[in-house]
Amino acid sequence: MPRRTTHRLPPKPGWAIYLRTSDEEAQNPALSQKRQRFAIDNALVAKHNLPVFGEYIDNLTGRSPNRVEYQRMLEDARSGKFSHVAVERADRFGRNDTEALRAIDELHEFGIGVRFANQPELDPMDADDRILVTLQFTLARRESMLMGARIKGGLQAKMRDGGCPTLAPDGYQNMEERTEHATRLEFGKYRHWIEPDPDQFKVWRLAWDLLLEDRLTLEEICEALHGRGFRFRTGRPFVEVRDGKRKAAVSGLSKKYHNWFYAGWVVSQSAGIPPKTVRGSWQPLVTTEEFERCLEILAARVKVKAPRRRHEYLLSGLIFLHDADENKLIRLTCSTSNPDRPGGGTAHYRVARTDINLHSASVDAQVAARLKRVQVDPDLLPLVRAAYTKEVAQKVGHLRPSDRERTLAALKAVDEEEVRVARLLASGRITEKAWDSLWSEWQDRRRQLREALEGLSHKVDTHIENLDHALAIIARLGVLFEGMDRSSQKELLQEIVEKVVVSADGKVLRLELLPPFAYLHQISQEVKRSARGKAQTKTSKVAPTGSCSTRVSSGGPEGIRTPDLYSAIVALFQLSYRPLVTAKNCKDPSGQCQPGSLHCARRGDVR
Repeated sequence: MPRRTTHRLPPKPGWAIYLRTSDEEAQNPALSQKRQRFAIDNALVAKHNLPVFGEYIDNLTGRSPNRVEYQRMLEDARSGKFSHVAVERADRFGRNDTEALRAIDELHEFGIGVRFANQPELDPMDADDRILVTLQFTLARRESMLMGARIKGGLQAKMRDGGCPTLAPDGYQNMEERTEHATRLEFGKYRHWIEPDPDQFKVWRLAWDLLLEDRLTLEEICEALHGRGFRFRTGRPFVEVRDGKRKAAVSGLSKKYHNWFYAGWVVSQSAGIPPKTVRGSWQPLVTTEEFERCLEILAARVKVKAPRRRHEYLLSGLIFLHDADENKLIRLTCSTSNPDRPGGGTAHYRVARTDINLHSASVDAQVAARLKRVQVDPDLLPLVRAAYTKEVAQKVGHLRPSDRERTLAALKAVDEEEVRVARLLASGRITEKAWDSLWSEWQDRRRQLREALEGLSHKVDTHIENLDHALAIIARLGVLFEGMDRSSQKELLQEIVEKVVVSADGKVLRLELLPPFAYLHQISQEVKRSARGKAQTKTSKVAPTGSCSTRVSSGGPEGIRTPDLYSAIVALFQLSYRPLVTAKNCKDPSGQCQPGSLHCARRGDVR
């Protein structure tokens, strides 16, 4: 389908003036904007006969692209409302070089040019001028980063001198006065300090006194302060009524009780200032002893419950109850009765809001026994491998005449076409140039067809190689499972079992396996029946019929499906490289390890 193209109308001729003042100029942004507007008018607007569409004014740092007027300007540009953007300098447009250049390129796509009043001749889309513009944006970003580092260093230096560079907490107020010429070198143009707030200081002194009595809860302290008509500095009440319910500001009150500022100490995690190291230059609300006593009271009220013992449910998310009446499966949940008792209570699999509670220990033991039936008899491994080889070869086309013969027929057709064209060349009916072109095409087609034939054989070899690793694990599945710890058993089940179906009395009815285990187990059962029939009749063939493959692939009576045998075997092969058990000693060379032994599966080996 051809790509749809849209034709954008050219923008209307006119200027969009963008003015920006940073946070540092917030004390007098109008003066900065006036100066920028004057420079733009003289250098750009007055020299071009274009109307001014409008102004976009931001009062935010240029490092952030999330500026309201900046984004509105870009949106208007997409609508074609102007043809040029006028900015005083590059750093006014932005201090993020990546974002600024991206925006300029986007504006250029809309047919809009960006011009700077301090260098009106620069065109950001010119190859040489773009180097200068990029350098200006880079330097602006560097200057912004250096400025941020200097400000951060100044704030930390002020805190280490006992000052407060931020807004003082509730109960205090920030004071400021212009310095005289004689003291300007010491304090700068303005001197800042902290004083107690006459109205709020007594509120928080009362709040501390109520907590030091160790008689009222935080909710009750909020009620006491609210009853006297006190509020936070912002006007927020200590107790609010929402939807007919009283809501105490416990969180805000607790934060104040944990703020070392009220004890007269400077504390800052970012500046690396721990409590009781730097004394502040303001009047403390409480003494250090009173503050620490309040912390002890609050800590004692936090009841730390002993952690409950967590049961490791082996079949979490895997176990289902078979409802015989409605013929459906119901997922069981995990529950522990009386968890506060010694030992952690009893673990169950249950159906919510019913009387069905199955002891997990009983069900888990049945699952371990069922897994022994899944494992393949080692004596049947050669027969399983032969049946699997035939199955995979049929699926990937190695033994199917249609695929292989179709490829060979295509190769033969290429040879015949080449012979016919060679006769035309010899008779002079086509040119040498046409022959060379056709010959290159034939060579490409031959190479593709030969690679397809090699791919069929290689795919079969890959399947068989991974089968050896998979069979080495499934042959010892029961032994591996019994030697694992609880968490490893659960992890292994997640890779093998799709569903564990139980009855209402706790009996395991069946295990529905995931591929490739379902496939390997199914094909091993077919081989076993075939071998049993051969032993009885002496006439039946060993290899299973195609009915096994058809039933397994399309879904048997238990819903087993293997849509992609290769990916399934690869998944099992990857599992075989993971450590399945962590233990300390393994002394039995037969593989029947005692408790505490080490079992691991790597490339099919069991140690």
